Amino acid sequence: MALFDDEPVRPQQVHQIGQDLSALSLHELKERIDALKVEIVRLEEAKARKAASMSAASAFFKSKD
Repeated sequence: MALFDDEPVRPQQVHQIGQDLSALSLHELKERIDALKVEIVRLEEAKARKAASMSAASAFFKSKD
């Protein structure tokens, strides 16, 4: 839980890259795959927002010439 309302809440780490998977059940593997898919979507959305912001800034500064 965040101490302040404006403090970002970090998602609980579900999986560590490179972690040994041999002890995980099929259900646990599916849960991790699902969580990672959700995280990929979140990362792609953040990337798209940043690209749009950079494009808008570039267009703004090019129009000033």
